[in-house]
Amino acid sequence: MTTERREPAQNADERTMLEGWLDYHRQTLAVKCQDLTDEQLRTASVPPSELSLMGLVRHMAEVERNWFRKVLTGDDPGPIHYSKEDPDGEFHLTEADTWQDAHDGWQTEIGIARRNAAGFGLDDLSTGRSRFSDEPFSLRWIYTHMIEEYARHNGHADLIRERIDGVTGD
Repeated sequence: MTTERREPAQNADERTMLEGWLDYHRQTLAVKCQDLTDEQLRTASVPPSELSLMGLVRHMAEVERNWFRKVLTGDDPGPIHYSKEDPDGEFHLTEADTWQDAHDGWQTEIGIARRNAAGFGLDDLSTGRSRFSDEPFSLRWIYTHMIEEYARHNGHADLIRERIDGVTGD
């Protein structure tokens, strides 16, 4: 599957800008995973680290689920890949884990995130609260955090991809 990245609008309103940057970073992670085999996508960056491209995609599915379901709306369907016994389960891959499953699960969570966010204004507050301050989050804060989360992990993805096949890029 080929992913096209779209540059965010340069003169849009704030919401369009935030959603554009979030989608840009979502697309960037997908581009970093393009044209690789399942085995390559499961390849850990540098032992003993278990960080892999497929693990990052599974992690971001969990992050999307947490912020746009559990925190924003109070819908808590539980984790996808991790558990209390295995808190880093999204990074513990086996040969049975496929790109198709990881990608489909991630895209499902992105679709739900978009639908949930559409029902909120940027200043509207989440149902869930911070574990540190017991304060709710604005949708604006969640969007900004998600952009930061993707940007950080896309940096990891860049290095992992270069190690796998030498491909670099923004």
